[in-house]
Amino acid sequence: MHNTGPAANCPMARSTEWQTALTVLQEVAPAFFPAGAHVVTVLVEYPPGDLGAPPHRHPGPAFGYVLEGEMLFELEGLPERVIRAGEAFWEPGGDVIHYQEANNRYDIPVRFTLTMLCGPGAPIFAQVSDSEIDERRNRRARRSS
Repeated sequence: MHNTGPAANCPMARSTEWQTALTVLQEVAPAFFPAGAHVVTVLVEYPPGDLGAPPHRHPGPAFGYVLEGEMLFELEGLPERVIRAGEAFWEPGGDVIHYQEANNRYDIPVRFTLTMLCGPGAPIFAQVSDSEIDERRNRRARRSS
């Protein structure tokens, strides 16, 4: 196999682009990591106007990045907000309910990655029952609409 890239012309040359190639998108200090955690990264894609996953929780912290479109995002205790392509987000996981990850647009899809820390054998996604949502309604932030 022949190298046809820039290094083929000068094998000892070194780039300095790496010094400015990194951009920090988010930095957080999660409250906990599940014992024996492993990491799972998924790609999520919802069509235009899709409501996304039902209310759920993750066993540990989750870190995401919107690749395309806009996501309507809502975690328990925080107001809903729109996260646009090129923006990062995170959620603490554990007992916190993730109410929304809907496509905020009716004309384009939304695509995002999500990297989750999960305990051994724990599902990456646990749906929350309507009765639990009702029991915890006082923990949900006031809705904008």
